[in-house]
Formats: sequence, structure tokens, C-alpha cells
Amino acid sequence: MKIRAGYDIVYESPHPTTTLLVLTIHPSRFPDLLTPHSINFDPPIAARDYQDRYGNICTRTVAPAGKLRITTDFLIKDSGQPDEVAPTARQHPVEELPDDVLVYLLGSRYCETERLAELAWKQFGNTPLGWPRVQAICDYVHERLKFSYAEARSTRTAWDGHAEQIGVCRDFAHLAITLCRCMNIPARYCTGYLGDIGIPPVDDPMDFSAWFEAYLSGRWYTFDARHNTPRIGRILMARGRDATDVAISTSFGMIGLSKFVVVTELAAS
Repeated sequence: MKIRAGYDIVYESPHPTTTLLVLTIHPSRFPDLLTPHSINFDPPIAARDYQDRYGNICTRTVAPAGKLRITTDFLIKDSGQPDEVAPTARQHPVEELPDDVLVYLLGSRYCETERLAELAWKQFGNTPLGWPRVQAICDYVHERLKFSYAEARSTRTAWDGHAEQIGVCRDFAHLAITLCRCMNIPARYCTGYLGDIGIPPVDDPMDFSAWFEAYLSGRWYTFDARHNTPRIGRILMARGRDATDVAISTSFGMIGLSKFVVVTELAAS
């Protein structure tokens, strides 16, 4: 299966502004590219990439005063298979976890484990360990939160989302991640492309998507509390503790967004 993906984003700033972008697909997907993946700037500006501590590709640049258009358009091959389901995947005792996984048990900016721990243990303390417990958390979050683009805001944390019972895909992911961590299940935030492939088209505008991965049976598995069903065609861009680590842009100054278009669709074979 071939997927066409990309974006057309325009920022505006009154002054030159140092900006950090996380807009490149994850290196694990590079072998699947059928056409080159590059970030294009209009007007042309200098930029350089580096790999962060989580293995993501980050781009450093200085956005000029005025408008800056950022685009990419690429083709990528995909297995066409839905997210893997492994009902017998086991939960590791904390003492068995690899050193580099422990960080995904800790609280973070959007995932306040200390505020949700009591609720988590009351709600999920009697659920079976491992995959069934993570699925129970996804079911709870899927039912608890109502999806609403109109109610999106960048300051909403897992605690806020649980209280307000509303959010977008990042809020579903943050709440599920937090509840998993409270139950000693390592969980990390993922962002990338997810089109309406294998499902009826939806009316909402296309956007980047957020989901999460939980560490079970010695590896990471994909979970999605918003959709709460295996999906086809995810294209990973970045992973981290929460949305702070993988924001598509972080600007060190005043900058505004004036255009935002994301494309993810099945391409002709």
C-alpha cells in the first residue's frame, strides 16, 4: 500500500524568531519512503537537523520577519495491516524494566501521575495485568472524553482533560499515558500522520494525530484511546514523554500560525 502525506504550514512573525521544528518522519520509517522527504522553506532559509535523546529528527532554523511557508509532500509504503493486538502481552514488574524505559513511568508536564494515581488504582487496581489493563484504560478514556476540535487548547493536561471530559487526540493520549504510568506500565507519547484509511471518511479537517505506546512483554505496542480500535496507515513522526517533547514547532519569540493543511491519503498503486 502507498500513502501520500505532507503538509502546507504558514507562520508569521514580526521579527526574526529562532524556531525548533519536529516535522520530519521518524528515522524508523525512512526505509519505507518511495520519494524523498524534505522540509521546504519559502522564502529559502538556512536550517539544520539533529537527533534528540528520543531518536526524533529536529530541525533548527530562524524564521524571518513576515511570512514563512513550510511544506513537504512524499510517498511512503505501508504494510496496510492494522495496529497489532496482543492480548497475552505481559506487564513487567518495575524491577525488570530496562534502564531506558524507566523514564516513561515518571510524571511529566502534561501527565501528572501524582494527581491521578489514587483514581487510577481505584479504577484499574482489580483489572488483569498486562494488555487487558492497558485496554481497560483505553476504554475508560475513550468513554470519559468527548472529542472536540473547537475545545482544543495547548495548556490542557491529563488532569484537566479528566475533569473537563473533553479534548482532542493529544488529550486522549495524555490521559491514557498518565493512567498507565500510575499503574506502573511504561507509556510514551507518539505523534504522526493518520489518515482515514480503511474507515469511512470523516468530516473533520485532516491534522496530525497523537496516540501512545505501552511497554509490554519486552517491546512497545501501539494504543489509541481516541479511536480505540486498530487503525491502518500510521506514519510515526516522533515519540517522547508527552507533547512537550514532540511539538511540531517551538518558537523562542512571537510567531503566529496563518495556514495549516495536513494531507494523509491512500495513493494510487
